[in-house]
Amino acid sequence: MTEFTVKNKVKAFLQESSTVPLFLQGDALQVLQDFPGECIDLVFTSPPYYRQRAYAACGLGLEDSAGEYLDKLTAVCAQIFRVLKPAGSFWLNLSDSYLHKGVMLLPWRLAQRLCDELGFTLRNQVIWHKVKGGPDPARDRLRNLWEPLFFFTKSARDYYFNDEAARLPPGRAQSVRHGAVVSAGGVTGVRYRRKIELSTALSNTEKKAALAALDQALAEVEQGSIPDFRLVPRAGGRITHGSAPQLSGRARELEQRGFYILKYSPKGARLSDVWDILPEDSQGRAGAHGAVFPPDLPRRPIVLTCPPGGVVLDPFAGSGTTCLAAGELERRSVGIDLCAQYLEQARQRCER
Repeated sequence: MTEFTVKNKVKAFLQESSTVPLFLQGDALQVLQDFPGECIDLVFTSPPYYRQRAYAACGLGLEDSAGEYLDKLTAVCAQIFRVLKPAGSFWLNLSDSYLHKGVMLLPWRLAQRLCDELGFTLRNQVIWHKVKGGPDPARDRLRNLWEPLFFFTKSARDYYFNDEAARLPPGRAQSVRHGAVVSAGGVTGVRYRRKIELSTALSNTEKKAALAALDQALAEVEQGSIPDFRLVPRAGGRITHGSAPQLSGRARELEQRGFYILKYSPKGARLSDVWDILPEDSQGRAGAHGAVFPPDLPRRPIVLTCPPGGVVLDPFAGSGTTCLAAGELERRSVGIDLCAQYLEQARQRCER
């Protein structure tokens, strides 16, 4: 594909609002070099793993050495950094390989280079727990049921992140037991009240303020505005994030007020960095590509880090799962792959 064709196709696509993906055939590095700068909101990709599979068009992953493999991936990631908008994010799923029985640590070696050499900021290392895995012929090590997913940002601070868009379902609603309101976690306030009243670490003024704050939190539970809360008085329990005031805001609250309250969100808990996602593609794995990841894997990063109407890119599109998920979430998407057969499969999946 010529530079003229790529540039014009991408520019025309960026001016449209359609969620029908744009698929481009070619080597990821060469195609990305022809993209305009700072035009992509989110990149989610899972490149070919090092010496684990033979893909239809060969390409990345069959290098003679791990160093050469990492050099090529780093070059692609340099282009990813260039095409990302300043508020953009890059999610990378990459499994490890073995050499002479030893784990090679390739994902982490690459992550280090992306930070040190390219300027990415690594915000999270997510564990993709596959819940169940396929047969493992190795009898001299543990079965592997997880893969890393790295969350990079182009900017260290000013990047798009909407944690309200992807939360775990909240706990059960409050209930009434023996005439007392009980929070989703079983809190009635009786134990907190007793702990405050009997505390020798709180002054009378601090006790009065803590009891008032407790009553307010219980009222919010009764009204349904919060599902649960946790109250920690001075010397009354483990302090969240440590006890050093210079390091922990909670510790400063204890030092200044004598207590703090953590109120749980009615929208549910924020996502953690461990994701339980089955490896099977529930949409169907039929087709030529033998390494289809589940649509649930890119869905969370898309709603978290791609604004509505934004553009998602997968430079190793394969069977088009990233583009499929983007379209379902009403985001535009671009997929690049070396293999025409894979791209045709991707088009058919997204059309269905």
